[in-house]
Amino acid sequence: MAGAAEYDIIFAGGGTAGCLTASRLASADPSLKILVIEGGMHTKDLPAHTQPARYFSHLAPTSTTVTFNVGAPAPELEGRQIVTPSGRCVGGGSSINFTMYTRGQCSDYDDWERVHGNPGWGSADLLPLLKKTENYQIGDPKIDPKLNRTHGFSGPLKVSYGGAFPNVAKGFLDAAKGYDKAYEPTDDINGMLEETSVNKYGVWIDPETGKRQDVPHHFIYNKDHNNLTLLAGKHVNHVVFEGTRAVGVEYTNDVISHPDSDQTPIIAKAAKLVVLSAGTFGSSQILERSGIGAKKVLEEVGVKQLVDLPGVGENYQDHNVIFAPFLASPESETLDSIFRNEKDEVDKLVAQWEKDGKGLMANNGLDAGVKLRPTTEQLKELGPQFEKQWAEYFANAPDKPVLYIGSLSAYVGDPSIASARKYFSIGYYTQYPVSRGSLHITSASDQRVPPDYQPGFLRDEADIATLRWGYKKSREIARRMNNYQGEFVGPGHPTFPTGSAAACGPETSGPVAIDAPDIVYSDEDDAALDSFSRQAVQTAWHSLGTCSMMKREKGGVVDAQLNVYGVEGLKVADISIAPSNVAANTYSTALTIGEKAAVIIANELGLEGF
Repeated sequence: MAGAAEYDIIFAGGGTAGCLTASRLASADPSLKILVIEGGMHTKDLPAHTQPARYFSHLAPTSTTVTFNVGAPAPELEGRQIVTPSGRCVGGGSSINFTMYTRGQCSDYDDWERVHGNPGWGSADLLPLLKKTENYQIGDPKIDPKLNRTHGFSGPLKVSYGGAFPNVAKGFLDAAKGYDKAYEPTDDINGMLEETSVNKYGVWIDPETGKRQDVPHHFIYNKDHNNLTLLAGKHVNHVVFEGTRAVGVEYTNDVISHPDSDQTPIIAKAAKLVVLSAGTFGSSQILERSGIGAKKVLEEVGVKQLVDLPGVGENYQDHNVIFAPFLASPESETLDSIFRNEKDEVDKLVAQWEKDGKGLMANNGLDAGVKLRPTTEQLKELGPQFEKQWAEYFANAPDKPVLYIGSLSAYVGDPSIASARKYFSIGYYTQYPVSRGSLHITSASDQRVPPDYQPGFLRDEADIATLRWGYKKSREIARRMNNYQGEFVGPGHPTFPTGSAAACGPETSGPVAIDAPDIVYSDEDDAALDSFSRQAVQTAWHSLGTCSMMKREKGGVVDAQLNVYGVEGLKVADISIAPSNVAANTYSTALTIGEKAAVIIANELGLEGF
C-alpha cells in the first residue's frame, strides 16, 4: 500500500449515521484525520433536499439520489417484486426521507439490550442520545415539564409541526377520535411510552426557515472541519486487511454517479479504525466482498473467506406499508400539485417558502396518525393467525403498538392512472412484522450486478392478518373524514366479489356519519383483501438488520461495541446493526446509532467530552 493516502479513521458510507459520527469525532479532536467515502453526490443547498415537500421526486424512475433495490419475485406476493429505495447521496436517508418525526418505544431499545444481549443499548442509555441530536420546537418545557423527560431542546436538528397543517390532517384527527374512543388523544405521540394514541405528528423541519433538518447541512456543510475529508461519487469495493486487522479500504469511482469514469482501484489507509456506514444495503455487501460472511455465499462469487460469519446479510427487516387512496373534496389542502410538478402552483409555493418558510412546501402531508394496539375485543378481529405473535411479542410489552395508521395529503401511486384532482391517502403499516428476509452479493467486484435481495415480506401469516385489520380500520376512518368523496377505485383497493357489501366506490358527495356502522366483510371479502395485500404491500423505506448486533452464535455480526466478529479495527455504525424492529420510521434511530457510535469510538480513543 505504498503511496496510499493515510487517515486515522475511514467511514465507508456518508449517510445519516456515518456523517453524524464522523462530524462528532472531527469536532472532538481536530488532530484526528478522518475520511468519509460516499457513493452518491453532494446535496448542499439543492432544493430537492432542502425543500421538504420535494421528497416524492426522489422516487422518480430517473432518480439518482436513491438506489432502487429490486427484490426477487416472491410467491407470498403473488410473484411480485418489492423495490426498495435506499439513500444514494451525501446524508443518505436524512437527505431524501419523508421528514416524519417518529421514535421507537422504550421497549424496542430495551429489547436490544435484554433480549439480544447488548449492554448499554437499552432505552435508559439511548434516551440521552435521542435527546442530544434534537431541538424540539413542539410545546414549551417550562409549561409542560414532562417534555424534558424524552425530548432535547439544544441539538442541531429542529423538530416542529412544519409550515402548514393541511385540513386533511384535521379531518383525519376528528374522524379517528370520533370513530373509536380507544384512540386516546395525546399531547406527545412520540413520548416513547404511549399505547393506542392519536395526535398530530411532528416533522424534521425548521419552523422558521421551512428547511429539511438533515445531517449534512447540520453536521458537515456548516462545519469548518479541516480534519475531515468527504469524497462523493466513490464506491468502496472492500476492506483491506493485514492478517485479521482492518487497515484501510479499496475504492473506485462510482459507476452510477460517473458511468464512464476510470475504474482504477485506489487504496486509503486507516491507522486506527475502519467504520462501515453504508446502510442496510451497503454495509453487509462490503463485508461479504471483504471475505466476511457465510462460506456458501462467498464461494459462489469467488471471494476467499476471511471470517465465517453466516449472519451477514441475514435478519433483513422492513415495515410493510400500504397507502390506500381516496377522492378528496375540492376544498381539501393537498400536495398533489407538487407531486405532479404543476409549475404555476409549485412556483407560488416556492415563493412563499423562500419568503417566510411557510406553506405546503414546508410540509410533508403526513401530519396526523394513530399508533394502534388492539383491545381484547379487537384481538378477535385479527384472528387465529395473529395469536402466537400476540402472546409471544405483544402481551407482555404494553407500550408496543401493532399498527401505524396515518393520513397523507396526496395521492401516492402511479400518476399516469390518476386524473389531476385532489386526493388523500391513508397509510397503514405493521410496526413489527414477523417475516424476515436476506441480502447477499452475487458478484465479487462488479458494481453493476445487483445483490440477491429477498425482502421476505408476508412469509408469516401473522403479517397478512395485521394488514387485513389495518385496511379495515383505515377505511373506516377515511370514510368519516369531512374531506372524503369515495375510494379511488383501482389498484389501491381490493376487488371484492360482485354484490359484496364491502365493494368500493362509486364517488360520493361526502362522508358517512361518525356513528355509521362498520362495513361487514364476508369470508370471501377477507380472501379478496388478503390477495390485495399481497399485490399492494410495499416497502416503508425502513430497512434494517443485515449486520445485526447480536451474539455471534445467534446470527450476530457485531457486538455491543459495534466490532465485527472475528477481526480487529472494523466496526459497523448504521441502521443495519439494529437486531429487531422499532415502532417508528428509522431516522431517529439511525441518528441515535450515530451518536452512540461516536461515544463508543471516542471512549476507545480516550477522547473527553462525550
